[in-house]
Amino acid sequence: MAETSTTGPRTPQTLSLVPKATAAQSMKDFKSDQEVRWCPGCGDYAILAAVQGFMPELGVARENIVFVSGIGCSSRFPYYMNTYGMHSIHGRAPAIATGLATSRRDLSVWVVTGDGDALSIGGNHLIHALRRNVNLKILLFNNRIYGLTKGQYSPTSERGKITKSTPMGSLDAPFNPVSLALGAEASFVARTIDSDRKHLTEVLRQAAAHPGTALIEIYQNCNIFNDGAFDALKDKQQADQALIRLEHGQPIRFGTDAAHGVVRDAVSGDLRVVTVTEDNEADLLVHDAHAASPTTAFALSRLADPDTLHHTPIGVFRDVERPVYDTLMAEQLDAAVDQKGKGDLAALLAGSDTWTVVG
Repeated sequence: MAETSTTGPRTPQTLSLVPKATAAQSMKDFKSDQEVRWCPGCGDYAILAAVQGFMPELGVARENIVFVSGIGCSSRFPYYMNTYGMHSIHGRAPAIATGLATSRRDLSVWVVTGDGDALSIGGNHLIHALRRNVNLKILLFNNRIYGLTKGQYSPTSERGKITKSTPMGSLDAPFNPVSLALGAEASFVARTIDSDRKHLTEVLRQAAAHPGTALIEIYQNCNIFNDGAFDALKDKQQADQALIRLEHGQPIRFGTDAAHGVVRDAVSGDLRVVTVTEDNEADLLVHDAHAASPTTAFALSRLADPDTLHHTPIGVFRDVERPVYDTLMAEQLDAAVDQKGKGDLAALLAGSDTWTVVG
């Protein structure tokens, strides 16, 4: 059964409080003078080039852009961007970026993190940034392994993964980052692939236009410790049958000659993949990234098999408008000043909630 949005098409919004650049910028302007130091062949190079190439589109001066990272291979990113940046501490990039975004609304704030950094020690910070809807853009590089610490299994590694830390195979069920983000009520959730420059850039474009938190999971190859993890989605013949490209307002079809599609099961209500025929073509699900409920987006995120990656959707799963935390906080502060005038920190510290200990 087809579904359509009840809210109508979204109008892309810009970072209205972030000053525009006074002169035209190019990709070269966003390349720092630091030597890029990742393993030769690492997927991070492709992501870096895509982001550097996209940044001029923002039309934002470099001094009004900040990249905040945690710990991991991906977290070298701020060194290579000719903007402001901070290489912070393990898992805490969303928390640090939240403070920056809420206190400096004239900045475009981007978080760069990995599957280990964001979903293990940083899991708590990630979900709260998503639910608050802080004006952040989070790039989550997912290579399904710990690369910087030399090849231990990560929160997204498939069950049975043989690594240095799991010589008999991982017992953990992996996180699905898209499902996790949708469960945390994220207002923008997308997935893309490091080697698909066109698709990656388009997803970045939509995320940048989104007011609030945007999370982009980027499948990224680690050619040293987990090489070929996403070959099923990159090999031309395999990818044609495995990749489901989501486009808002379009029936969900994929495969050679678009022979396959996604429908909702009339009995269970679950989504399933079918071979398209004249009899079921009218039942194909129409992708609605702007639907108020995340239910269908979550169901789409569960289509992929975590071991084979068969039937993996990429693109924007959800893009809805929700109140932005930064804006709400600024409104509260303005209201407090209007009601009580300028605050007095000393009076606050010595306020009525004090007591004397008599010993």
